Amino acid sequence: MEQGTRGELVNRLAEAIDSVGTAHPLRVAIDGPPAAGKTTLADELAAVLRAQDREVIRATVDDFLFPRAQRYRRGRYSAEGCYFDAHDHVALRRVLLDPLGPRGDRKFQHAAYDRDTDTASSPPTATAPSDAVLLFDGVFLLRPELIDRWDLRIFVSVPFERTVDRARARGTALGRSAADTAEIERSWHHRYIPAQQLYFATARPTDHADIIVHNEQLHRPAWEQNSVRRRGPRSGS
Repeated sequence: MEQGTRGELVNRLAEAIDSVGTAHPLRVAIDGPPAAGKTTLADELAAVLRAQDREVIRATVDDFLFPRAQRYRRGRYSAEGCYFDAHDHVALRRVLLDPLGPRGDRKFQHAAYDRDTDTASSPPTATAPSDAVLLFDGVFLLRPELIDRWDLRIFVSVPFERTVDRARARGTALGRSAADTAEIERSWHHRYIPAQQLYFATARPTDHADIIVHNEQLHRPAWEQNSVRRRGPRSGS
């Protein structure tokens, strides 16, 4: 276990990315519970890599959601619905992860869902250089349907109750009402946290992570390296 400044963490992650050799774009998962700081960390890492002249593709699991009717078909506060019904893993593999993999043609789409219209989307196709880095953040990324599609797996760990505090603080910063805050707390305690507990029980994500970032102290994170392997292309697509 190491601990350091935010900059030291991001630099260590950039070094880990540089140490993994593939003949195709490097697919990096940045997993963790909601409000753990995954998106912020991915953006910080992207800035460092771009400063090193690396081509970075940024994408998020929130752009691979199913429409609301499917996401909430088991009920608004269903943990099973959150885990099993929220994300379109088939589309994620088809338009992004597999094209960037060892047998892909590097022609990809960064999204398959439009949040504004709550419908499937098909953005323009782009072509990634072979040395590009995909930084993909989101929940439930180390589940069986996706586990072999990543070349580096980062898990951002924060105690579940701390994520509730952060979600509540976000709502306050946005000027939301007391009723909105109560809804945030209900969603966290009845849907999001139980879904994460289901994920941990069935997929054991921290067992599969190459690097675990302990992000409770945002300005003084800690991290541990399980097994960043210098390797060629994985056997997965």
